[in-house]
Amino acid sequence: MRIHRKVVVIAVCFGVFLLLYFLGGNAADDPPLREVAQEDEEEDARNSLPEVVGAKFARKPVAGFGVEDPPGGREGESAIDRGALVHAKSKSQMKAGRAVTKRGRPEEVMHLAVVACGNRLDETLTLVKSALLFSLKKIKFHIFAEDPLTAQFKEKLDQWPRSVSKKFLYALYPITFSVGDAEEWKRLFKPCAAQRLFLPVILKDVDSLLYVDTDVLFLRPMDDIWRLLKSFNSTQLAAMAPEHEVPKIGWYSRFARHPFYGVTGVNSGVMLMNLTRIRSTVFKNSMIPTGLSWGDLLHPLYQKYKNHITWGDQDLLNIIFHYNPECLFIFPCQWNYRPDHCMYGSNCKGAEEEGVSILHGNRGVYHDDKQPAFKVVYDAIRDFPFEDNMFQSLFYPIQTKFLDTVHTLCGRIPQVFLKQIEKTMRKVFEERVVHHVRPRD
Repeated sequence: MRIHRKVVVIAVCFGVFLLLYFLGGNAADDPPLREVAQEDEEEDARNSLPEVVGAKFARKPVAGFGVEDPPGGREGESAIDRGALVHAKSKSQMKAGRAVTKRGRPEEVMHLAVVACGNRLDETLTLVKSALLFSLKKIKFHIFAEDPLTAQFKEKLDQWPRSVSKKFLYALYPITFSVGDAEEWKRLFKPCAAQRLFLPVILKDVDSLLYVDTDVLFLRPMDDIWRLLKSFNSTQLAAMAPEHEVPKIGWYSRFARHPFYGVTGVNSGVMLMNLTRIRSTVFKNSMIPTGLSWGDLLHPLYQKYKNHITWGDQDLLNIIFHYNPECLFIFPCQWNYRPDHCMYGSNCKGAEEEGVSILHGNRGVYHDDKQPAFKVVYDAIRDFPFEDNMFQSLFYPIQTKFLDTVHTLCGRIPQVFLKQIEKTMRKVFEERVVHHVRPRD
């Protein structure tokens, strides 16, 4: 009997042992229940994350494109679980962030500066209008103006139609001179003209810039002259056109009482500048052997030559580049076409071949009858209604009114004024209309 009990006890113990062994082995082979839930949760997060990120980014941009959980995490979720889920989100968010960045690459913006004082409001607005009519890239206008004009500029520019205003940005600045007597600088040559000398000092966040006088009109896209920045060599930091093409009748070559650039000097009415290079260059001069930075050079240079200069700030620029000729890039006369190029006979070969690119109506020719060919172009652009057909409302009126200017030397060469306008209109039409309606391959 005792033996029978012992056998039973041994059998029961052995059975319990086997049961525990098999139960323990099966449990060890299966993943823990919480880990299974965690993996499922991470998989759900990976599958649904792009939609969540997109929705969150559409509502409110957040640095790093993060998707935030409520404080303390989700109910019933441990810190380890939240960490694993955040890691899964971060990987997907990085991919989403890279895709957004690639699609949203910043648009290139060109910078144009102009200085307006006195009665130059309408003239400046016509200049801005001409740049917008033909240019392809967005432009930021840096407008330096006297206090009475500032509000008027804002009012006029804000009234332009949406189709035009989306193509430009603008900033208004007061007239300021960082060194010397401000009133003396302001009276130098034309009112406020000396402001252009201080652009590298004032616009510290701008890398490159095109400065133009208020009496300038674009007859082709500003994009084309902007591309000349890429033609600068390693020492060039500004570009201007010659003051004259013929030394025998040039002003500097005959009358200047100070140093000037080259044979005929340069005209500063259209000036392309790499401001970063200007700010970092030490300029040779006739005052200090070690050279001076741009900001330190202007006032002593003016003090030395103020009794010998006629054209104010332009003369100072000629003196600077006389001593630093390697810093200047010279562009052809069609980029700064003035009455001097035709009133004594045509002497700008580039304009004869390609047409005028930038028209510079100095000598006040937009506002009198001395050079009607210039006034015809100015009046047509000033009066052109935005969003009208440019061929019908701009090109044809100019072409027709040129018939009234043939009694002048400038009016006898209408192709010089019209060639680039017609070419530009066709180019703009192709860029803005044809390319957008052409069926995709």
